[in-house]
This record gives sequence, C-alpha cells and structure tokens, in this order.
Amino acid sequence: MQHKRYFFSWLAIFSLLSLFLAIEPHDRADWALENLLVIFFVFFMLLTYRKFPFSRISYTLIFLFLILHEIGAHYTYAKVPYEYFFQQYFDFSVNAFFSWERNNFDRVVHFLYGFFLAYPIRELYYRVANAKGFWGYFFPLELTMASSMVFELFEWAAAEIFGGDLGVVYLGTQGDIWDAHKDMALASLGAAIAMLITLLINLRLQRNFNKEWGESLSIKYKEPMGEDKLEEMLKDN
Repeated sequence: MQHKRYFFSWLAIFSLLSLFLAIEPHDRADWALENLLVIFFVFFMLLTYRKFPFSRISYTLIFLFLILHEIGAHYTYAKVPYEYFFQQYFDFSVNAFFSWERNNFDRVVHFLYGFFLAYPIRELYYRVANAKGFWGYFFPLELTMASSMVFELFEWAAAEIFGGDLGVVYLGTQGDIWDAHKDMALASLGAAIAMLITLLINLRLQRNFNKEWGESLSIKYKEPMGEDKLEEMLKDN
C-alpha cells in the first residue's frame, strides 16, 4: 500500500506538470513525437504496478527523468532556456562555467538517463532474472547502453520518416555529426557511475557481498552446450 501511494503521488505530480507543459509547446509536432514513448512507458507502469511495485527510490528516479524529458519536449531539447533561468535567478552562467558552446540540455538528460534509470533496471534484473553479484551490476549497465543505442536508432528512423524541419528538431544534433555517439557515451557513463555507487554501498552494508559475487562468477553447468546439448535433446526425444 505504501509503494502504491508513493507511485500514484509521483504519477499525479508528473501528470499535472505534463499537462502544464503541454500548453503551447515550442513545436507541437515535436512535442507529440517526444511523448510517444512516454505514453507507452507510463501506461506500462500502470498495468504492472500491482504485480511489480518498484522501490520508492526507483519510482523517484524514474519520475525525475520523465519530468526532465517533459521539459525538453516542451521547449525542444535544443532550446531549453536553462542558461536564461540560471542567469535570471542565480546570476550564474552554466555555459560559461562549463565552457559550453551549445545548448547541452540534451547531453545532461542523456547522462541522467543512465544515472537515474540504471538502478530501476538493476531492481528489475535482480527481482525477475535473479541477477546477483557481478551480473547485478553489469546487466543494468549493458541494458542502459543497449537501450540508449536503440533510442538513437528510433530517432534516426523518425527523422527519416518525417523528414523536414520536424526531423531536424527531433534529432537536435545542433550541427554535431557525433551527437548520437556522445549521447550514448554519456548515458553509459551515467549508468556506470550509478552502478559504482550501488556497488560501493552494497560492499559496505551487504554481509554476504563477497560470497554472492564469487557465486555469480562460478561455473553453474560444467558440461558444454551447443551441439552437445542439441544431441542430448534429440536423444531424449
């Protein structure tokens, strides 16, 4: 019940903010395209929250990322006015501090994609696939990297299909031919840092950490598979 209440509290906050950001976005077509995957993802969480309630940590990380994505969808990622915001309210230039020459909101969000979502992915792997020890940290990193690559392919396909100004706005490369590569690298870095932090916490607090790590790397089935296993199954039939 506690996790259910927490989930719906975040869902309500996200929904209200999304409705507000849906008012007069900078580019309505891009906003719709950016929200296509979000709708499916949120709907999937609604269908599965009873059977698989995430931890409150995971729900917090998931919805923080979704909120940042909605901000990017409202303004288009290349035009999010973070520089104006910090100069107006804090008299601080983010671009000058980091020596940025472009709007890097998309870069930050790609990094946070890995940093925020690697832990919920780890929770999924641990609780469903029983991925423990080394694999409990490696698989979340691997899936984050793979999903980041798939999203870049999705962006490319969408740009090819829709083309024109919408394709350019949706890609948001801002003239950088290595934009997709940098986005994937930043998502991977974010996930690696998240898993390193998780590993260090567990190393400090988990009593059976060394045993679990060792067992995860031990050979479970000593017999070869491939043609040997196939021959065995054919004999059984």
